[in-house]
Amino acid sequence: MNQIIEITTEFIRLDSLLKLGGAMDTGGQAKFVIQNGEVTVNGETCTMRGKKMRDGDYAEFDGDRYTVKVVEE
Repeated sequence: MNQIIEITTEFIRLDSLLKLGGAMDTGGQAKFVIQNGEVTVNGETCTMRGKKMRDGDYAEFDGDRYTVKVVEE
Protein backbone atom coordinates (compact mmCIF):
# COMPACT_ATOMS: atom_id res chain seq x y z
CA MET A 1 0.00 0.00 0.00
CA ASN A 2 1.21 3.51 -0.81
CA GLN A 3 -0.05 6.26 1.45
CA ILE A 4 0.41 9.94 0.69
CA ILE A 5 1.01 11.89 3.91
CA GLU A 6 0.21 15.56 3.40
CA ILE A 7 2.01 18.11 5.57
CA THR A 8 1.93 21.90 5.63
CA THR A 9 5.47 22.34 6.98
CA GLU A 10 8.84 22.08 5.25
CA PHE A 11 9.53 18.62 6.72
CA ILE A 12 8.29 15.95 9.13
CA ARG A 13 10.42 13.68 11.30
CA LEU A 14 10.52 10.03 10.30
CA ASP A 15 9.02 8.79 13.57
CA SER A 16 6.18 11.31 13.28
CA LEU A 17 5.56 10.27 9.67
CA LEU A 18 5.11 6.64 10.64
CA LYS A 19 2.81 7.56 13.50
CA LEU A 20 0.76 9.95 11.33
CA GLY A 21 0.51 7.31 8.62
CA GLY A 22 -0.90 4.80 11.07
CA ALA A 23 2.03 2.37 10.91
CA MET A 24 2.48 2.78 14.69
CA ASP A 25 0.21 3.76 17.55
CA THR A 26 2.92 5.60 19.48
CA GLY A 27 6.17 7.43 18.87
CA GLY A 28 7.88 4.89 21.13
CA GLN A 29 6.93 2.05 18.79
CA ALA A 30 8.20 4.05 15.82
CA LYS A 31 11.49 4.75 17.61
CA PHE A 32 11.97 1.04 18.28
CA VAL A 33 11.41 -0.20 14.70
CA ILE A 34 13.51 2.63 13.25
CA GLN A 35 16.45 2.00 15.57
CA ASN A 36 16.06 -1.73 14.90
CA GLY A 37 16.72 -1.12 11.17
CA GLU A 38 13.24 -2.16 10.04
CA VAL A 39 12.48 1.07 8.14
CA THR A 40 13.87 2.24 4.81
CA VAL A 41 13.93 5.84 3.59
CA ASN A 42 14.11 6.38 -0.17
CA GLY A 43 15.19 2.75 -0.53
CA GLU A 44 17.95 2.69 2.10
CA THR A 45 17.83 1.47 5.70
CA CYS A 46 17.55 4.39 8.11
CA THR A 47 18.08 4.19 11.88
CA MET A 48 17.68 7.93 12.59
CA ARG A 49 14.23 8.52 14.06
CA GLY A 50 14.67 12.29 13.69
CA LYS A 51 15.45 12.04 9.96
CA LYS A 52 13.85 15.01 8.21
CA MET A 53 11.43 13.81 5.57
CA ARG A 54 10.76 16.39 2.87
CA ASP A 55 8.44 16.62 -0.14
CA GLY A 56 8.76 13.49 -2.28
CA ASP A 57 10.67 11.45 0.31
CA TYR A 58 9.19 8.10 1.26
CA ALA A 59 9.56 5.61 4.07
CA GLU A 60 8.77 1.91 3.86
CA PHE A 61 7.85 -0.35 6.75
CA ASP A 62 6.27 -3.79 6.80
CA GLY A 63 5.46 -3.69 3.08
CA ASP A 64 3.76 -0.28 3.18
CA ARG A 65 5.06 2.99 1.73
CA TYR A 66 4.47 6.43 3.23
CA THR A 67 5.23 9.32 0.85
CA VAL A 68 5.53 12.93 2.00
CA LYS A 69 3.65 15.60 0.09
CA VAL A 70 3.92 19.25 1.11
CA VAL A 71 0.70 21.18 0.52
CA GLU A 72 -0.19 24.84 0.96
CA GLU A 73 -2.33 25.72 3.96
